[in-house]
Amino acid sequence: MKKIVNPWMGAEGYHCFGCDPDHKSGLKMEFYEDCDEIVSFWEPTGEFQSWIGILHGGIQAALLDELCGWVIFRKFQTGAVTSKMEIRYRRPVHTNLGKLTLRAHAVEERRNLVTVVGQIFDAEGQMCTEATCVYFLFSKEKAAAEMGLTACKTEDEM
Repeated sequence: MKKIVNPWMGAEGYHCFGCDPDHKSGLKMEFYEDCDEIVSFWEPTGEFQSWIGILHGGIQAALLDELCGWVIFRKFQTGAVTSKMEIRYRRPVHTNLGKLTLRAHAVEERRNLVTVVGQIFDAEGQMCTEATCVYFLFSKEKAAAEMGLTACKTEDEM
C-alpha cells in the first residue's frame, strides 16, 4: 500500500472539508493506493455522531464522496464533480469502536462519466455502508487551470 501525496497541500485557498489536515472541523482524511483501490483509515469521534454513539449518515456520505473522488484524482489524473450518489446504510457505524477502513474503486467509464463504488468497514471488518458515485470528469487542462491539479502521485513517485 502506497501513501498518496495530497497535491493541494500549501495551495492558496485550499480548505477542503474532507482532506485538508488543517481544517479545524474537517475530516482530515489521508489516502493510500492498494492496487486498483484507494483506501483511507479514519477514526470517528463523538463530534460526528447523530444518535448517541452512531456516526451521522451525512458524515458517512461525505467520507465516501471524498474517498471516491480521490479514485478520480489518482486513477484518472484529473478532477471531477459528483453528478449522482446512491448510498446503502447496511449497519450502524459506531463512533467509539475504533478505526474504520474505507475502500473504493472505479467500476465503469463511459466518455466523461466514471462510476466508483466505495465502502466503509468497521474495526471488525464488517461492511457498514456502501455508495455508488457517478462523476463528471474534467479535462486534464481544466483540472490544471481551475483546480491546480497537474499530477496526483504516491510518495514513491515523488
